[in-house]
Amino acid sequence: MNQAIRNTWAVVVALFLILLLAVSIIQVVAADALKNNDFNSRQLYQEFGAPRGPILVDGEPIAESVESSDDFNYQRVYHDGPLYSGLTGFYSLTFGATGLEEKMNRYLAGTSDGQFIDRVVELFSGTPMEGAQVELTIDPQMQQVAYDALPAGVQASAVITDPATGRILAMASRPSYDTNLLATHSGTRARANMEELQGLPGLSPYINRPTQTLAAPGSTFKLIDTVAMLESGEYAPDQMVPLPSRIILPNSNTPLGNFAAGLCNQHSQQTLEWIFAQSCNTPFAEAAMELGQDRIRTTAENFGFNQSLEIPLSVSASRFPEDLDDAALAQSSIGQRDVAATALQMNMVAAAIANDGTLMKPQLIDTIRGADLTTLEEPQPEVYKNSTSPEVAEQMTQMMKQVVQSGTAWQARSDQVEIAAKTGTAQLDPESGKVNSWITGFAPADDPQVAVTLVYQNTDYEDGHMMTSANMKRIVEAVVEQ
Repeated sequence: MNQAIRNTWAVVVALFLILLLAVSIIQVVAADALKNNDFNSRQLYQEFGAPRGPILVDGEPIAESVESSDDFNYQRVYHDGPLYSGLTGFYSLTFGATGLEEKMNRYLAGTSDGQFIDRVVELFSGTPMEGAQVELTIDPQMQQVAYDALPAGVQASAVITDPATGRILAMASRPSYDTNLLATHSGTRARANMEELQGLPGLSPYINRPTQTLAAPGSTFKLIDTVAMLESGEYAPDQMVPLPSRIILPNSNTPLGNFAAGLCNQHSQQTLEWIFAQSCNTPFAEAAMELGQDRIRTTAENFGFNQSLEIPLSVSASRFPEDLDDAALAQSSIGQRDVAATALQMNMVAAAIANDGTLMKPQLIDTIRGADLTTLEEPQPEVYKNSTSPEVAEQMTQMMKQVVQSGTAWQARSDQVEIAAKTGTAQLDPESGKVNSWITGFAPADDPQVAVTLVYQNTDYEDGHMMTSANMKRIVEAVVEQ
């Protein structure tokens, strides 16, 4: 072999190695980046023409891909779109993906590590790659009951969970929309539909209200105050506590008083249990200032405040602020000022109390199965935080029962099941009188099966007060009947 041949051979081998390296980089290292590149229309069209996996509730699809007669082989279709829109989100050729369609995309599109063998089979057989099935923890009957508790025209959220496991049994919100409007392959129609939806007051197709919308929690935050008080050892449920009708906040002329139409101003002192049941403001404000912001904040964080989550939907971090002076702390202790929470967060507070002080991580995914029904993932219950002791949780349960039996949630009293709960009203604008109306609790009180949270935002006080307790009762009774 002469030198020229040897040189040519070396060049050919070098080029072959370079080509092999380039292919390896493209196929392995840069595959995801190339697939997800906004300019990769080929990948986009290929995905929309593929049989994407279904999202299931109780074995039935709430989102699935069906054969299409247009330029794409498949069309994404949503069943009971308004009922589940906050959970599924949308899968749109024009606007991309949101909700579970986005968070679970690697499974639904068949690109997860666990589906590698399926992709190899697809490569050699030429058959379309089918995405995985994603089964949710949602109970369809509970989802419907929760959704029905939210009137049209109101910005509202409902969450039902199993306190012992963290499984989310229902998560609904209003206003809602038909996700099929955005799944259309026609960009013109999709853009027109999006413009119309975004014009509806309080609606954003891009968020799931129960996990992403923060709202002042009002007196439901007194659950946190009371746990901190009991944990300090300086308070007990039967302890008599001073009950001034109002206090002047430190270093200011600002008064903080009790609800004028309630029973609190009829007494100069009462037991902590009674004060909690009637949701008096001044004792909790004074106790918070006495205990200090660090203790209140630590207790709030033990229940999940100031921490974001992926369930796998994104959960915004509920907020209890830092660096509070005593006046700000007093206002924050009653769930006002800069305190803000999601509906899921206040459900987590009630669920932890129901579960002897142990907070389970909220769980929305039941099982993920491949197209051949092979189990790819099956999440197990997971302890998220040890929020408080079983002893304090039991004391809180007894006090929450009194809220329903003789306190602010008396309209939730049921002959069928005993409910433990806490109500809350957060004032938004004194001139308009608009409020956030909350209730969070669990049932049966002494053997909790469900934790239920309802919030009606930016509503009139009377309307919100009527809806919270009555709908808590309606939901719990419907669940018990199942």
